[in-house]
Amino acid sequence: MRRLNGMATMCIMILFLVHLIWGGLLLLGQVKGGNPVFATFSYAMMVFICIHVLIGIKLTIDTIVAAKRSGVFYWKENCLFLVRRISGFALLIFIAVHFIIFSGTNDDGVYRLREFDMTALISQILMVLALFVHLITNITPLRITLGISDKRNIRTDIAIIVSILLLLSGVAFLIYYIRWQVI
Repeated sequence: MRRLNGMATMCIMILFLVHLIWGGLLLLGQVKGGNPVFATFSYAMMVFICIHVLIGIKLTIDTIVAAKRSGVFYWKENCLFLVRRISGFALLIFIAVHFIIFSGTNDDGVYRLREFDMTALISQILMVLALFVHLITNITPLRITLGISDKRNIRTDIAIIVSILLLLSGVAFLIYYIRWQVI
């Protein structure tokens, strides 16, 4: 089950990188919206996210059942477990908001988005932060699940790359917000 979750996570990460790059170019006005290929990648990523969520729920239930059987949950020692679950739940909410904000209408060949106001900007920055926490706290379990040794300290490399990409996505959201206010 964990191996399947790890493979689903890798698919999500690959599709997310495509989504991040394409979406960033879209927010910066470099590519046109309403592209069916972009939508297909987004929907494929949503399928893998649903698989990841279902497996995560199953593993969470298994953990809680085991804790009840033993009579002790070790809240302090399992703090990281709780952070992973809370950040994942927050991401589900923010992904739903992201979908609502960026799903537009295609009128006469022109793709129209909803207005990107301060509330939308704040929700998207919070999504980036929740994603950062979720990715950073789950790098080690994913690495272990996929059998990747950490001889080179790959966690630091991944953390730096993820930090830079998420920072750039936050900047793209901010530029997009400014463009909405100016234009």
